[in-house]
Amino acid sequence: MRAAAAVRSPGLQKVVVVTTDTSALPELEQFIVPCFHTTLLPSLDHVTGSEESFDAIVADIDQQGSPEEGLAKLSGLRGKNSDQMLVALTRSDDTQLRKKAARKGIDEFFVAPVDFRTLQIVLERGLEKRSAMREGEEGEGEFRGRYSFYELIGGSEPMLRVYEAIRRVADSLTTVMIRGESGTGKELVAKSIVAAGSRATKPFISVNCAALPDSLIEAELFGYERGAFTGAVSPKPGQFELAHGGTIFLDEIGTLGLELQSKLLRVLEEHAVQRLGGKLPKKIDFRLITATNEPLEEMVEAGRFRQDLYYRIQVIPIHMPPLRERGGDIAVLAEHFLRTYCAANKLPMKRFDLEALDILEENPWPGNVRELENLVQRLVLMVDGDVIGPQHLPRQILSQSAAQNEALLIPDEGIDFDREMERIEQAYLRAALRRAGGRKVTAASLLKVNAQRMKYLCRKYGIANQDGS
Repeated sequence: MRAAAAVRSPGLQKVVVVTTDTSALPELEQFIVPCFHTTLLPSLDHVTGSEESFDAIVADIDQQGSPEEGLAKLSGLRGKNSDQMLVALTRSDDTQLRKKAARKGIDEFFVAPVDFRTLQIVLERGLEKRSAMREGEEGEGEFRGRYSFYELIGGSEPMLRVYEAIRRVADSLTTVMIRGESGTGKELVAKSIVAAGSRATKPFISVNCAALPDSLIEAELFGYERGAFTGAVSPKPGQFELAHGGTIFLDEIGTLGLELQSKLLRVLEEHAVQRLGGKLPKKIDFRLITATNEPLEEMVEAGRFRQDLYYRIQVIPIHMPPLRERGGDIAVLAEHFLRTYCAANKLPMKRFDLEALDILEENPWPGNVRELENLVQRLVLMVDGDVIGPQHLPRQILSQSAAQNEALLIPDEGIDFDREMERIEQAYLRAALRRAGGRKVTAASLLKVNAQRMKYLCRKYGIANQDGS
């Protein structure tokens, strides 16, 4: 690697490493250069004066006058490019320095000796998330093609399957049923079907069947004539009539009673509606889309949902995946909602730090996209400053994250503690010996144990013979 720069494939993200420590060059060559378009500069002043834009800045802050001065200079680069990933390296054992770095918006903080393999992983993950969030900010262009479809947001494989299904059914008049848990965005799927089809400019009528009491839903759906019941002082068209020429969306269709199911079946078979108190049916041109989170198949077996109606509405099912199955979409959705609610409340743009995003991605989200949206809306209003960190997240989400980490450490069947500790000891010993080129004294220094104990541990696990040292 040349002192000025190491040029790699144009497709790689650009990382500048600011240091004059030549002892770091071998590990930079091994772990950083192959993965990034890497530039090596001697000071942060050179970064400030450079016309090149970097995706990440990794700076040895000790070499910028003092660690505090280095932090100030590194933090000052945020104004030049708010999207840059900032990483501080130091040899200082000042425990307050890490807190100062976090307050100044530094994304990652490493204390020497630096594990460059870990640094590589941290850079890859951080830049990948930034890339996804950047594409979320673009709104139009590539993001609209890859990460959204009309009103739906997401670029995960399950969502791409939903987009493809929508494209296939959009121009037909076939009845579609959208299945999925509450909060997944089933109505957005219905709207996207309409927007992508030939009825995009025609009426779209949405009815939440669960929100209407049984005594009103029939009149709401089918309409009524004057005098049909007490209070019917003038005729009123129903939702099916209002949808003439367009689409009617019946959400939570599984909540309809059996009597109303029979009347709905007749409307679907005849494409005609008779108002309450009316004498003649009226032909209606409509397309039906339904949605439910109910197990309709079980309801049919139990006699709570008509089998003939089930087959009539379940012509083409589209499954809307829960958020926990949409790998990679959480960061994109979180960024989308941040932009939406910061703009709506006329607030400066906020961002999640990487640790907070990690926690959000681990959360199971039982309330799905609706739960995430509500959380982001709350954080936009309640968090001071432009960075949302783990300390701002609800205790329930933090507890869930801790519980998941505990489950990874200790599975349900338990562990053999002594054997696990031996395995960890061996892993550290082998890693230190590899780092030290097989020299036990150097490896002992890395592990902060004396040479005598190092030799004892190597004999205990037979590592000396295996490594030939």
